[in-house]
Amino acid sequence: MNPYGERGQSTVEAAMVLPSVMLVFALLLQPVCLSYTRAVMRGAAGECARAAATAYGSDMGACKAFALRRLAAVPEVPLFHVGGQADWSIQIDSGEGQVSVQITGHARPLPLLGALSALGSMRDGKGVVLRVSLTEQTRPSWVGGDYSDWQSMWG
Repeated sequence: MNPYGERGQSTVEAAMVLPSVMLVFALLLQPVCLSYTRAVMRGAAGECARAAATAYGSDMGACKAFALRRLAAVPEVPLFHVGGQADWSIQIDSGEGQVSVQITGHARPLPLLGALSALGSMRDGKGVVLRVSLTEQTRPSWVGGDYSDWQSMWG
């Protein structure tokens, strides 16, 4: 019996298993990062829609600034978001008893998932496009009158 015959076997096994484990970990990590970013975007869109519903006038600059403050919760790490505050595109449409908010941003996924996203049309020159759209009713259909009617009633 050779006492040195099986030494180094665990090193060979680790060299085979460790890259596979790291690949599986990376494949599981990327969707979690993108899901977090989309969840923050969805929350920011909902809060922005509620702020826009109560905004008086057509200037939505304060609502966009409010949404940008909420979007600051997304780390500026390529797995989550790239481009900084300037990359976020926020569109707010208000009228006819509803508010629509659309927030668009970009992330740069790991190479394997980046190749998969390139097969779909979810990619542009900056990376993977993350888009969240939300439409909320600002006024129930059973409420009659308009804003001036309510002002004159309570004024």
